[in-house]
Amino acid sequence: MDVMAKLAILADAAKYDASCASSGSRRGGSANGLGSTQPSGICHSYTPDGRCVSLLKVLLTNHCIYDCLYCDSRMSSDAPRARFTPDEVVRLLLDFYRRNYVEGLFLSSGVINSPDRTMEELIAVARTLREAHGFRGYIHLKAAPGVSDELIAAAGRYADRLSVNVEMANQRELDQLAPDKTIVGAERLMSRIRARRDEATGEARRRHRAPAFAPAGQSTQMVVGATDTADAEILGTADRLYRAHDLRRVYYSAYSPVDKAAALLPRKPPALVREHRLYQAAWLLRENAFALHEIVPAEAPNLDLEVDPKLAWALRNRGWFPVAVNTAPRELLLRVPGLGVRNVDRILRMRRVRAIRTEHLSRLQVRLRKAGPFLITADGAPAQGAVDRLDLRAQLAPAEQLDLFAGLAARPAER
Repeated sequence: MDVMAKLAILADAAKYDASCASSGSRRGGSANGLGSTQPSGICHSYTPDGRCVSLLKVLLTNHCIYDCLYCDSRMSSDAPRARFTPDEVVRLLLDFYRRNYVEGLFLSSGVINSPDRTMEELIAVARTLREAHGFRGYIHLKAAPGVSDELIAAAGRYADRLSVNVEMANQRELDQLAPDKTIVGAERLMSRIRARRDEATGEARRRHRAPAFAPAGQSTQMVVGATDTADAEILGTADRLYRAHDLRRVYYSAYSPVDKAAALLPRKPPALVREHRLYQAAWLLRENAFALHEIVPAEAPNLDLEVDPKLAWALRNRGWFPVAVNTAPRELLLRVPGLGVRNVDRILRMRRVRAIRTEHLSRLQVRLRKAGPFLITADGAPAQGAVDRLDLRAQLAPAEQLDLFAGLAARPAER
């Protein structure tokens, strides 16, 4: 099988892994090196700081000794199989880079014989790129629980980011769908990665040009919608992982039905907006000082798909509003729907020198239609009394979008 035929199979198999954003790398270009993490070329992934980067996202192989029921590369799947050699991945990446198609590499794999054997081949790709070709672009490698300390040390030396997927929010789900995996095993590897990163950070403080270890940190992924687990449990697991292992990101990947799926798996994927709501809720937990029980209370353990989590909380807690934009503390302003971290910080700076009026919020491009009912400005609330309206939710919920393709199937074909 030629390389392009392999690429068609293994790039398609890699699409189910969402944890491929590039961020945090500090590998600059050099006169003798190849590539960098600077933005250029065709962009496909967005970094937290807003940059667009393009990554070659591929599996080393979709052969796997595990039989995870939600995975198209599972051992019992009859999907077409392929396997790259490390040299083939290197040549492919360099060829794509020279054509200005990509800036970096996201490399995962089915488990070949054992986690160590798999990691050896992934490392061989990264080592060849770094040492033989001077590649300075972004490299993200996946690691499987059970990998030896020596291989983790080597992987972190060559990769910008490492990731270990927990896949599910609890062990009960893994026992049903991925009996070869455990959350304890995944977290044990995360802890080892964090310990090595902390060690490298401390060494860098003591010694100039100390070798880095996975400078862009580590991430993980959870599959959403393969079971009936509530969003509260998913977010609770994610919140714990963030705090315990200093993760850069927890990614949420909507379950995609696989061929000949087991009877206990759903036949349809979840609404994609559920992924979006989970990311919004995770941001509130990480950056806006919301507590988990505020976002997903016991009486509503699943996120509202019609409105974002902050608005859903505000509608449930109208007694907090409206708040005075000129005197409210930062923590309270961050709870106002339509106000993000950046605009809240701008408001705090602005109100030191002037009383903030509605026109000032407009200049900051605050979405007054959404934020207005929850605020009082120096010239009166933009939408005075609106917070108590019974139809406020209906007013703020996004209008139904038109289906651009509605009715096309019923039309006669044009000739």
